[in-house]
Amino acid sequence: MTDATITSTPPATAATPARSAFADMWRQFRAHKGGVAGLVVFAFILLAVYVGPYIHRVAPNTINIRDKNQWPSLAHPFGTDNLGKDMLAQVLAGGRISLAVGITAMLLALFLGTLIGVLSGYFRKLDGPLMRLTDLFLALPLLPLLLVILMLFRDTLRAAFGPETGIFILIVFVIGITSWMHTARIVRGDVLSVKSQEFILAAKSSGMREHRIILKHILPNVLSSIMVSATLGIASAIITESALSFLGLGFPSDFPTWGRLLFDGANFLQLTPSRVLWPGLAISLTVLSVNYMGDAIRDALDPRALKH
Repeated sequence: MTDATITSTPPATAATPARSAFADMWRQFRAHKGGVAGLVVFAFILLAVYVGPYIHRVAPNTINIRDKNQWPSLAHPFGTDNLGKDMLAQVLAGGRISLAVGITAMLLALFLGTLIGVLSGYFRKLDGPLMRLTDLFLALPLLPLLLVILMLFRDTLRAAFGPETGIFILIVFVIGITSWMHTARIVRGDVLSVKSQEFILAAKSSGMREHRIILKHILPNVLSSIMVSATLGIASAIITESALSFLGLGFPSDFPTWGRLLFDGANFLQLTPSRVLWPGLAISLTVLSVNYMGDAIRDALDPRALKH
């Protein structure tokens, strides 16, 4: 065998480029048809509520008594309410508020749940007290607790921050502090599993500090559970906000959300049922799409599900 023959043979690894973890996750996500459909629907809803007002240039609070209680038409695709307000404009405006509440409350609940779950799973001394605190919150009747907190602090925050901002802060805070428990339990279980693995023991024996171990080794390995909890938390927060608004304890009537539109349209169900149909459909599609996305993300981040 000559030297030319030896040097002309390319390395075997050159023809097989390495795939990134994100590419593997995206490939698994695309294989989940429900997740792809949920992503398309959720992206369409986001595009509609944030770009739609620039196309449908009707103010949501414009009153026109002559056009009250109209059925869907070219001028008003979703019809009008009892004051002549355009329902499409109100649904788009309500979507921005409902999604903002859902995402912000989810971030608060995710932060609390991840913090308590990591501390409980990693530090044995904190496990007992933190899990008993979690059990205490799980045992509380959440809906009556939400109603009591809203009734106690609603007027105070309205006076301090204004009627819209005060209610937004209160609802986000109330939903966030009552929605972190399941995330904490899931993260705790994953941390207990990761903590016993050899690379964590090696990091401890090398003298790495506890907070660096948590940030560098623990959190990246429980990220899949956190992301799934995030998607499901958005759906849960939107439903909770809609329930509070439907009970009349959410935003004021001139600050529409999907739940508030349902509450205002319930008395006109027989006259103009579309007033309830459109916000109810928006809530259902948003929650359903987010749940499917959560299932797809869970499967995509599961190492056992990866197809090589």
